[in-house]
Amino acid sequence: TQAQQAFRTEPRNLTVHEGATAVLKCDVLRASGTVQWVKDGLLLGPQRSLPGFPRYSMIGSPKRGQYHLQIEKAQLEDDASYECQASRSESSQAIISSTAWVNVLIPPSKPYFEVDAKTHWVAGKRYAVTCVALDAKPEAEITFYKDGVELTGVESFTVSGSKDKLVNTHARVTVTALSYDNGRQLACHASSPASPRPAEARMTMRVFYPPQPPVIIGLEGEEVKAGSLLLLQCVSYGGNPLATLHWTKNGEVVSISWKEDAEAQKSISTLRLMISPADNQAELSCESANLVSWAALSVSRKITVLFEPAEVTLLGTLTAVEGQDLHLTCSASSSNPPVQIRWWLGHKELNASAIAMEEGSHGGMTTMSNMTHRVSREEDGLKLTCEAFGKGTHFSKSQSDTLTVYSSDNMAIYRCSARNEAKSTISAQIRLKVYFTAIGLKITAKQTEVRRGQTLTLECSSRTSNPKASISWSLGTHRLEGVERPANSAPYGGVSVSSTLALNVTSWHHNQRVICQAYSPVLGEGANTFFQLDVLYPPEFSPEQPTHIQVLEDDVATIPLLVSANPEEVSCIWLHHRELVRAGDPRYHWAHDRSLEILNVTRKSAGVYIVKCTNEEGETQTTIKLNVQYAPSVRPQKDPVLVNLGETADLICVADANPITSGMFTWAFLGETEVETEENTQEDESGLLTIHHVTRAHAGLYQCTADNGIAPPASAGVQLVVQFQPELQKGAQWTKVASRGDGTSTARVNVSGRRHSSCGLHLGKKGFTHGLCKPQHYSVSPPDKAALIRLALAACRSASRPYPSSTAIIGAVALSAMAVDFTYNSVTLEWIPGFNGGLQQRFRIRYRWDHSPGFLYADVIPPGAASFTVTGLQPATTYNFSVNALNTVGESAYADEGAVLTITTAEKPKAKESPTDVDSVEPRIRRLPTYWTVILAVVLGAALMFNMWFFAVRWKRRRGRTGTPGGSTSDGEKIEEKGSSLSAISNSNKYESGEKINAAAQRTLLVDSGSETDSRVYERHAAEASVYYYPTRDFTLPLGPHPQEMRTLDFTQPPVDSHGHVYEEVGDEHVYQDVLPSLLSLPPPLFNHTIPNQRSGWRPSTRSQQVTGRVRDPTDVGQPQKGSDLPFELRGELV
Repeated sequence: TQAQQAFRTEPRNLTVHEGATAVLKCDVLRASGTVQWVKDGLLLGPQRSLPGFPRYSMIGSPKRGQYHLQIEKAQLEDDASYECQASRSESSQAIISSTAWVNVLIPPSKPYFEVDAKTHWVAGKRYAVTCVALDAKPEAEITFYKDGVELTGVESFTVSGSKDKLVNTHARVTVTALSYDNGRQLACHASSPASPRPAEARMTMRVFYPPQPPVIIGLEGEEVKAGSLLLLQCVSYGGNPLATLHWTKNGEVVSISWKEDAEAQKSISTLRLMISPADNQAELSCESANLVSWAALSVSRKITVLFEPAEVTLLGTLTAVEGQDLHLTCSASSSNPPVQIRWWLGHKELNASAIAMEEGSHGGMTTMSNMTHRVSREEDGLKLTCEAFGKGTHFSKSQSDTLTVYSSDNMAIYRCSARNEAKSTISAQIRLKVYFTAIGLKITAKQTEVRRGQTLTLECSSRTSNPKASISWSLGTHRLEGVERPANSAPYGGVSVSSTLALNVTSWHHNQRVICQAYSPVLGEGANTFFQLDVLYPPEFSPEQPTHIQVLEDDVATIPLLVSANPEEVSCIWLHHRELVRAGDPRYHWAHDRSLEILNVTRKSAGVYIVKCTNEEGETQTTIKLNVQYAPSVRPQKDPVLVNLGETADLICVADANPITSGMFTWAFLGETEVETEENTQEDESGLLTIHHVTRAHAGLYQCTADNGIAPPASAGVQLVVQFQPELQKGAQWTKVASRGDGTSTARVNVSGRRHSSCGLHLGKKGFTHGLCKPQHYSVSPPDKAALIRLALAACRSASRPYPSSTAIIGAVALSAMAVDFTYNSVTLEWIPGFNGGLQQRFRIRYRWDHSPGFLYADVIPPGAASFTVTGLQPATTYNFSVNALNTVGESAYADEGAVLTITTAEKPKAKESPTDVDSVEPRIRRLPTYWTVILAVVLGAALMFNMWFFAVRWKRRRGRTGTPGGSTSDGEKIEEKGSSLSAISNSNKYESGEKINAAAQRTLLVDSGSETDSRVYERHAAEASVYYYPTRDFTLPLGPHPQEMRTLDFTQPPVDSHGHVYEEVGDEHVYQDVLPSLLSLPPPLFNHTIPNQRSGWRPSTRSQQVTGRVRDPTDVGQPQKGSDLPFELRGELV
């Protein structure tokens, strides 16, 4: 049969971006009904493709119970609540998942500025800027950036958008305009969870500000040469708008034209001035201003004009007699700076005798030189020169040299000539032919730069060789084919050869050497040269670059980076989850080889790392996946798990681990009993324990342990709660309760039961119920002294769903006894106390052996003890034991409705010493110590005297009022009969003894009293009351004789009214009639049965009962009386 269907995975709230695909997961275990989705209360249907919703579909494997709802291209209308439902089937109830909300994130539209772009700002003033982002969900967060710096003090508010659930955001910020803001960007970013990048609006700030002071360019020094053209530029930088410029010379405007360079943000005015000597010491000024200038800014320069003298004059006569002195004067007009004068005669310089300088025109200086020279005839016709020179005169100097060249021996003709006087000249000649390898071998490239993927053309040529050389190309071990060109004549009688090579270069060719060899087969040798390739290429990652790195959590992860590039200056950035890995983070460390080290790596460090490397040639990126393995952590998917009795329970725990291994989940039941884990399965990171036909034994804590091989394993507890109808404990201790009826005490009704959750508990009294709030122990106080709880009814009802109730009617309870140990002369008994009547109770043991003349009795000391050892017994003898309870009101029937416990003592062990009178010695051995005997005798004597006095006074008072001393018997019977169907329980009555009671005895009591066999109530109370303190006050030991004790060997007549006897066992008078014949013929006893702490003697009554005609027990005085005959503290009705 198919079990109850249940959800393995319920849909959860989901947030999805607009346009993305949303998947709501729904896994149904043992699906037997129809599974479908509900959107805002609307059933979507059970089909895999949902009609009316083209973007909706149900995906997953139905065989695996997967009914996931997929929403493609999510839109605002998909923002709703969803439920997964499985309808009722023959084998299962209908189930409905928890409500899941799909939150569709809508990014805002492109924001815009609410500002007049045509209005220019003025530097130093403040302006308000507003940015608006429309139709976002959730509302957009707007931030302002001025030239990349975030602005503070943003105030924003929202209004409704164009559609429901959409919001418009308005943000405002105050900006202080600065001069350097002109032309910069003011950005508005509208951030939203719906978009990974914020929407952005930008505006260019137009700020008016004054220009900087102008500068003059072109006048490196203050000195200029007359006659030259002076080109000066006045430049004014900055300013918006750009400045206007004009020139003045000595206060007069000489130029008002300028031009603007918007890109360079400057204004330029050029002054063309032809320099004349009159411009010496002139002041040139340039002024600039714009619309926001407070005053015009200017710059001024004075110029110094260098000019030569306009004329040089030679004064004096040049005609002189040989040996005569000539007196000549040479003067130069005004010049700046003053000139120097030299005298030349031919190519010979003459020395001047005196030089004088004076101020001249235009701020210059005039120069005059006097010279005296004595002439000779050799100087006749020579040229005499007066030279004025200054800084403006330039001299040049040159130097030459002669080159001597020696010619080659190749193909040279050597001639040898011989002659003498006898014969004519004869000669002989020879031409030398010289072989030599290539000279001047070199490689040239057609391109100055070559990049990856381009074709490089190389030419290898030799200047000359003889004979012709053969050119070949090689690259490493590879031969390359070149194109050889025709040979040409070359110096030294050789030839010039050349070859070209076209090479398609890659990054591998970088720094490789291309070798050119010119080989001469005649000489058997050649010349070699190489060309080292310089290939420019962007960063490239090595084929050996790892793409997957695996590391354990808390270890050091090293991610190597194998990259090459040309130029080698490479900058790399690392991105993890689209966020920049910053060098300031102490977890990250970059080695010299660019590898990344992550210290104390965590699972958050796992994922894909994107490495972007850049140089001047471009950018390249690669991805490296870091796999961080870590020990599992586990959590229950649902805790606690509630399941009805008999249904199927699914316990699911979810692990967070890496890796997820097969069989990593194990389950264990942490209860006291052993429970088979049954069906243990795993699906991905979830472990599933399925328990079919759940019983109460399955309830408890289950431990799910996940172990993926990385220590330590993780565990989590899942509490399984089995829901069942409530049950009340109906053992003996729950069926009776009593209290004083004088209104001075409280009746406590103890109700105990089993429940699966919080329940309602009610006590009923005469048709009315009392609601109790705590399902443990409760106290109900009577409203008056005669208040009685007639009926106690406890019902437990579940708070979440109705379950059948359980009711217990308080009735009579018995007392059960059992033997725990025996020897050849003693028996140890234990029993479970029953109802105490609301008063302190004590116990009495009655026993006899076969053919005994009557019963022997032993009062249990201390009072309330639930175990006792009877001594002084005969070996190998069968005894019948029974126990009853007494309090100040009366005594109970013997346990188990008169049933007796039959025990046979053990055989007497054989003595190893000399034979002695064992029968006489054994009692003495079992006696109590002497001091205990004395104390017990004193206490018993005092108690006996007190009881005799008390009962005598009570009996005398009653006879004085009613005159019918025996009339209380029938009333006592009524009260006892009524007490058999009512119950109230005292707080001190726990139905347990101060001694340890074994579990078998307790379970026996439960079975005998009609309680559930699996009840553990007694075991719990035994544990809670492991230490019991016996009360020491208000203890009296009634020593009055029992009716059985009144019979002696001279007994002549049994009691007349046996039905009025206090003991239920002697209700049948025929029992005593059968015993009488044997009593008269009994032989004397073989041994003394009187032992310490036991009552073994019988006493006849001191007076006869006149009303009933039988011997009356003095304990009848303690029986309940009717009406006002009872003392006040005993009035009321037994419950």
